[in-house]
Amino acid sequence: MNFISSMLSDGSNNTVSSKRTVTILAFLLCSGGFIASICGYSVDSKLFESMMYIVIAGLGFTASEKFSSK
Repeated sequence: MNFISSMLSDGSNNTVSSKRTVTILAFLLCSGGFIASICGYSVDSKLFESMMYIVIAGLGFTASEKFSSK
C-alpha cells in the first residue's frame, strides 16, 4: 500500500495529487480498452483516444513538475 500512496503523492508536501490519480485511472481504462479490443469486444475509438490524450497530458504535466522551481 505504501508503494501506491508514494506513486500518487506529489514531491513537495506528500499529499495525494489529483493529476496523478486521474492519469493512473485513465491509463487503467486505456489498458482495459486495449485488452478488450484484443479479446474481440468493440471499443469506441473516440472514447479510447480521449482517454489516451488524458494520459499523455497527465504524464506531461507530472514530468514538467520535476523541472519547475519549487
